[in-house]
Amino acid sequence: MKKDIHPEYVDCHVKCGCGNEFTTRGVVKSLSVEICSACHPFFTGKEKFVDAAGRVDRFRKRYGAGAESASK
Repeated sequence: MKKDIHPEYVDCHVKCGCGNEFTTRGVVKSLSVEICSACHPFFTGKEKFVDAAGRVDRFRKRYGAGAESASK
C-alpha cells in the first residue's frame, strides 16, 4: 500500500435509534444509525413498521388515499 493516502482506521462508537450502542472499527469516530441488528426485524423475528419522517402520510396527502383513485 502507498503511504499517507489511506484514512486512519480507528475505533468507531455506533449509536442506534433503539438505544443500543456498540463499538466497531472504521474511519469515523462516531456513527448514528436508525436500525441495528438488535432492533432489525430480520434478526428479532418481530415485525416493525418504520415510517421515515411521515413519508407515507405525505404521499397519501399528495396523491390521495390511493383506493379512491384506483376504483375509477
